[in-house]
Amino acid sequence: MKRLVLTFGTIVLVAALAGCSASSGSSSLPASKGSGTSSAVGGPSLGSPQTDSQKNAPVPSRAVVTTGTIAVTVSNPSVAADRAARIVEAAGGRVDGRVQHAAQNGDRGSSPDNGSATLTLRIPSAVLDATVSRLTALGKLENVSISSTDVTATSKDLDARITALRTSVDRLVALMARATTAADLISIESALADRQSNLESLETQQRSLADQVDLATITLSLGSVADRPVAVPANFLSGLLLGWDALVGFLGGALVVIGVALPWLLLAGIIAALVLLAIRFRRRMRPKVVASGPAS
Repeated sequence: MKRLVLTFGTIVLVAALAGCSASSGSSSLPASKGSGTSSAVGGPSLGSPQTDSQKNAPVPSRAVVTTGTIAVTVSNPSVAADRAARIVEAAGGRVDGRVQHAAQNGDRGSSPDNGSATLTLRIPSAVLDATVSRLTALGKLENVSISSTDVTATSKDLDARITALRTSVDRLVALMARATTAADLISIESALADRQSNLESLETQQRSLADQVDLATITLSLGSVADRPVAVPANFLSGLLLGWDALVGFLGGALVVIGVALPWLLLAGIIAALVLLAIRFRRRMRPKVVASGPAS
């Protein structure tokens, strides 16, 4: 009987110990969860995804200066230059320079449509591609070259130097207001004038650089179709046609030269005829004068 009671008591004690260990194990689980939550609140753990603020952080903008040249062959450079100016102004840009050459007397064809024009265009960088496409559609595109230069470092350096100089100027202005002696006032004014001069120079550079970044500089050359070089014939038929055109052009030119020289030839013939008549008249009169001499 005693053994049965001891055995029952041992079973009850083991069960109680098992229950205590189970309760302690179950109570440790929330603690681990709580520690995990606190670490999440305190900061992101390794391997955790980026926060929204990190994802939406602004990407530093680049400062780029764009320049280029475009050569287009058109039927009338003067009209095409006017159209190009309107295209650029409609895009929000401007024409900084325009050089136009009329056809010379020696130009082939001597047509008013000959000549050339060169325009310096400032085009907003945001619409550069679309504007260049419209400009190249003015005629036959000969060549186009666009290049970009990254000036981000230069722009940031100017910004930092300007900020530092403005802070220095403000400090000098405050010191000048508290100056008690004439020597201090003169020294501060000299330093302030030097800082302000440097500041104005840097601000001018900053504005010039910003203008170059905002507006691309494109040089547009407009040539005449009549000034294009003659293509080399590719076969016998094209060579024959080219030779016929050259012959017709030569004959036309020869007729023009004859037409120009004909009045001068007529005038020279009249003068020559008068000279010959005068010579013959003198020859006829000379024997009569000789014959009448002895008789007298």
